[in-house]
Amino acid sequence: MKNSLIALSRDALNSLRDLAPIVVVIAAFQILVIRQPVSGFLSLVFGALLVVAGLAFFIFGLRIALFPIGENLAHSLARKGSAFWLFTFSFVLGFGTTIAEPALLAVAEEAAEVAVGAGAIADNQAAIDNYALGLRLVVALSVGVALMLGVFRILTNWSLPVMIIGGYVLVVIVTAVAPPEIVGIAYDSGGVTTSTVTVPLVTALGVGLASSLKGRNPMTDGFGLIAFASLTPILFVLLYGIVTQWI
Repeated sequence: MKNSLIALSRDALNSLRDLAPIVVVIAAFQILVIRQPVSGFLSLVFGALLVVAGLAFFIFGLRIALFPIGENLAHSLARKGSAFWLFTFSFVLGFGTTIAEPALLAVAEEAAEVAVGAGAIADNQAAIDNYALGLRLVVALSVGVALMLGVFRILTNWSLPVMIIGGYVLVVIVTAVAPPEIVGIAYDSGGVTTSTVTVPLVTALGVGLASSLKGRNPMTDGFGLIAFASLTPILFVLLYGIVTQWI
């Protein structure tokens, strides 16, 4: 218990240190550029403290729960020797963590509202919800496929740079024929998937799998899944825009 409290305190100090530059920049612009009094100063301070506490608990939870779970499951599935269950777990992990990703929820909702404003879809809440849900499902599906592809790369020892470069070349080609209004959303979708929920579990999966396979180095083979999780949503959303344009 004592060690846990010490670790939690250390995470809180690290979170405070990481947030300090942001606070300094905002304060400098408020004082030197905007030069207006801050309304609700106590609320801002209280909110900042809550952010520090939230980050501390989140990082602490990652270390004692999410990372061990991902690594242990990868080890167990590798020892079981079943490629089917390993690929199934990878897909479900990618899909489940992404569909619940807060950043994706925000981006999908914003994209749906902008599409309504641009007249791309009917101006009603049901259409907005359907558009946002469709975008979330496409992105979640793409991350599930990305993890399957990343696991396949680890198992076969394929070259990561070649696969990533080839993937982005394909993205550039598809971008040229995709509807202009979907391009920005697609590229943003690649960023929102690598956020608070997805990254820890995906990293733990890759490291755990590489650690359990003979001849694999966790440092060189265990990482790289996040790159696939960033790449495939761009491609899938671009294709989604092309398909919906034809329908």
